[in-house]
Amino acid sequence: MDLAFTPEEQTFRKEIRTWVKANLPAEISNKVHNAMRLSRDDMQNWAKILGKKGWLGWGWPEQFGGPGWNAIQKHLFEEECALAGAPRVIPFGPVMVAPVIMAFGSAEQQKRFLPGIASGEVWWSQGYSEPGSGSDLASLKTRAERVGDHYVVNGQKTWTTLGQYGEWIFCLVRTSNEGKPQTGISFLLIDMKTPGITVRPIKLLDGECEVNEVWFDNVQVPLENLIGEENKGWNYAKHLLAHERTNIADVNRAKRELERLKRIAKTEGVYDDMRFRDEIAKLEVDIVALEMLVLRVLSAEKSGKNSLDIAGLLKIKGSEIQQRYSELMMLAAGPFSLPFIFEAMDAGWQGDFPGAEVGNAPLAANYFNLRKTTIYGGSNEVQRNIVAQTVLG
Repeated sequence: MDLAFTPEEQTFRKEIRTWVKANLPAEISNKVHNAMRLSRDDMQNWAKILGKKGWLGWGWPEQFGGPGWNAIQKHLFEEECALAGAPRVIPFGPVMVAPVIMAFGSAEQQKRFLPGIASGEVWWSQGYSEPGSGSDLASLKTRAERVGDHYVVNGQKTWTTLGQYGEWIFCLVRTSNEGKPQTGISFLLIDMKTPGITVRPIKLLDGECEVNEVWFDNVQVPLENLIGEENKGWNYAKHLLAHERTNIADVNRAKRELERLKRIAKTEGVYDDMRFRDEIAKLEVDIVALEMLVLRVLSAEKSGKNSLDIAGLLKIKGSEIQQRYSELMMLAAGPFSLPFIFEAMDAGWQGDFPGAEVGNAPLAANYFNLRKTTIYGGSNEVQRNIVAQTVLG
């Protein structure tokens, strides 16, 4: 196993770094580095910049319009974007539903949906969780009944991230009650402009509406929007969740946020506290360990070996690291972790008093928000069971 990058890979990294530096808007980068509010336009602007270059689908094979990069190149691209302060690409289109369409969709569906995802023009949302059906996703109740040449969908999805911006949504729906719960689920692509769809934002502690409820009231969905076979949606969902769990780990963002934690600690005068610096050191060790785990997987893929399916491990450790760095930032800032003034942040004002760097950054709100990371994408308790079954049988 070789965890060192080759000269060719280092050259590739430099090319990515140069391009990102030249094309990432400074205003957006500044917002990311300082945890300021990103608007819909900010996020989609960066997506369209990547799309124009052909890199929004950076993990796609060439046959579907992607760059055809290997695992190492994809990792280096993600790392350089994160360290430069690029917004995290909204994953629901290019990272989650696109691989499902590529693997299980018809040629017509691929031709119809993939170009809009690759260009960043179409905003996708995910319709999985429901009230009472989160970690136990197989218990979902949103129903789709086949009527003539369409399905009629009724039910509710919740915790739909950025669903207020969604133009299309991919949903798991129940099409049969026979057999095991997993065997009666189908995978539908739904135009969110269809009559009968209502999106209700859920306001969080920081005042943002990051998540939503989505209601379906006799929504008509054409049969051609069914991915694969009816009642086989659970198989497609598992394919997608492997991508989601790996994405949640996000070691590159953790490396960027570690540097931000150090800046905050120095600004607030706690970096010289040996006990606090020990906590930063332990976090850094965990991030390096997570990166080594990612690189082991990449090394195995590069050499053509079958790497252990460790999406669950990556998700567990990555989500715990996110919670830890957000906690340490809040502890470092003390009282300055609480203020969160929208008008001040929108104006780019971080204050001119001690603690200026974090005066209006939503550190406490971010801490509470990231408590969800060990729950969504399959709770960490469930992931530990899956890992145990994989290793112990």
